[in-house]
Amino acid sequence: MAPKKICVVGSGNWGSAIAKIVGANAAKYDTFDTTVNMWVFEETINGQKLTEIINTDHENVKYLPGHKLPPNVVAVPDLAESVKGADIIIFVVPHQFIIRVCDTIKDHIKKDAVGMSLIKGVDASPDGLKLISEVIRAKLGITMTVLMGANIANEVADEKFCETTIGCKDKSLGPVLKELMQTTNFRVTVVEESDVVEICGALKNIVAVGAGFCDGLGFGDNTKAAVIRLGLMEMIAFAKVFCTNCPVSPATFLESCGVADLITTCYGGRNRKIGEAFAKTGKTIEELENELLNGQKLQGPATAAEVNQVLVQKNMVQKSFESTPLQSAPGSCQ
Repeated sequence: MAPKKICVVGSGNWGSAIAKIVGANAAKYDTFDTTVNMWVFEETINGQKLTEIINTDHENVKYLPGHKLPPNVVAVPDLAESVKGADIIIFVVPHQFIIRVCDTIKDHIKKDAVGMSLIKGVDASPDGLKLISEVIRAKLGITMTVLMGANIANEVADEKFCETTIGCKDKSLGPVLKELMQTTNFRVTVVEESDVVEICGALKNIVAVGAGFCDGLGFGDNTKAAVIRLGLMEMIAFAKVFCTNCPVSPATFLESCGVADLITTCYGGRNRKIGEAFAKTGKTIEELENELLNGQKLQGPATAAEVNQVLVQKNMVQKSFESTPLQSAPGSCQ
């Protein structure tokens, strides 16, 4: 069997950290083609193209400074060119850009490619809620999997121990993806409830903004703990109502994609950071993004708006975990 070629679509903080892992494993295992393409949105840094810096110095000096990427990770500025021939396409871009990305690559990918979404968000439309993996699947017609977990990018790049969760419904595919992602310090668990894994990754950012508000308003750790607990209950209730394409078991919320990701994001993520700054300064989210995130995008507020849109459509805005039974209810992730 020919080695599987890998492409990472996105080169921000998290995309670059993942490319570091994927590049090392691709060079290590015969399962994968040694060269890993990484699509980079071209920027000029100190008069030099970012792709040239990455390919020469093997470092993303803007989004992951201080960390060397494996030399077999190749920065490609042309999105369509980067995915050509790829067997596994890893999507790591802000969720508001994913439709544009799919439209650009749809005529350039292999029909039997497998996608993996690391994108934390949802898409709201007049038809209701769509997971980002569903949006990609509908646009490209490929098998989709997801990866979510308590994975602050800089700590992953520093090779500090952490865990993550892959959601994959195909039992034969899970081991391949685990081999691609797992390292000594990056422990991977594969579960079949991919929709639940993805819902956790999206909704935790909303809770993290609330945790940041607590910090900014000086409410203390007790209040913040209550926000986290209540937020987790809302996440479970939301999944029970909207994810009926797969079982929703409590065990998935105890994986890294669930409670662990929620905790780390509420204490160390960018959504918490901006929530705190918003409460302290009164500046707009857009102003704070520009000032504090070095070109990165915030997911929590956008996801909150999209979730609210779906709840309004279904006349469920006033419902909470206290009034929504934690068993499956009519609905779907569509």
